Amino acid sequence: MNRIRLAVVGLNFGSWMIENELLSDFGKAYVEIAAVCDIQQQKAAEWGSKLSVPHYSSLDDLLAATDADFEAVALFSGPIGRAELIERVLDAGKHVMTTKPFEIDSEKARRVLEKARSLGLTVQLNSPSPELQGDLAQVQLWKERYDLGRPIAFRAETTCSYREQPNGSWYDDPAQCPAAPIFRLGIYLINDLVRFFGDIEEASVQQSRIFTGRPTADNAQLNLLFKNGALGNVFASFCIDDQQYYKCAFTLNFERGTVYRNIGPRLNDGGEKLNRLEVVAVQDGRQVTDAYEAESAEGYQWDVFYRTVRGERTDPLSYDADIVAGIRIIEQMKRQAGDAGVIRG
Repeated sequence: MNRIRLAVVGLNFGSWMIENELLSDFGKAYVEIAAVCDIQQQKAAEWGSKLSVPHYSSLDDLLAATDADFEAVALFSGPIGRAELIERVLDAGKHVMTTKPFEIDSEKARRVLEKARSLGLTVQLNSPSPELQGDLAQVQLWKERYDLGRPIAFRAETTCSYREQPNGSWYDDPAQCPAAPIFRLGIYLINDLVRFFGDIEEASVQQSRIFTGRPTADNAQLNLLFKNGALGNVFASFCIDDQQYYKCAFTLNFERGTVYRNIGPRLNDGGEKLNRLEVVAVQDGRQVTDAYEAESAEGYQWDVFYRTVRGERTDPLSYDADIVAGIRIIEQMKRQAGDAGVIRG
């Protein structure tokens, strides 16, 4: 297989990605690391030496380099201004894989996604993923099979147990990391659910600091009103230790049925993270139920990225729309979080 030659930019999170994704059996099947880049020159040099690849301390130097042979960039910078960085990568003729949150400016995101299409290049990220993950594909299948009708409401939550201290990163800045648990973890739920609920009309935020040493929140919820009249609530917290971390549970109410994901205690599943789905629907005046289990697919779709770069598939226009819809929610949340302030518990 002619693997994608990939330059990794941003080695704070990127170093974790290298160790846990790109050098995993799954990652290595589709990509090989051809260069590394970080604003901290020593970190770039260390990873360059470790991987035996060229290293750079600026994106411009990487893109102008003649000693690095790569066709795509894995970009792991902070979200503010990322669209401009992606545009520079696209101008150099390279494909892009990046991470959530994609941007915090929906118009900049929309323009750079349009530019990628006009250049015949791809921009993908982990959330929303370019193809529906197994459990979300099952929700869509049930929606059609049981004629669930229009979306009415959802309630979603994800929790973990952090006791963080400030470190000078963008995680410490309320302007860059508004309603932090939502922005850092709840974003996965937002990106999953906009695929079924569409564009946002308005949002409101509540947030607090209970255990964190950071100036940003560690406990937050987001209330949403969608343009189609549907309602939503996302709760995310760094304060809860029940050893059911990152469960990403939700209840989706449709016109003629309800879908549940990971509702109730997550039992010991032998170390595997399984998403458990159930649907209760009505057909011919009769209640019907169905259930489904799938491994959590929380990583990056390197296989899909490979097929896209190699011209075997094209991202649908709806993928760009889903990315932008999620960012519009973040924009409204950012405005509301600034107005709401953070309560110290």
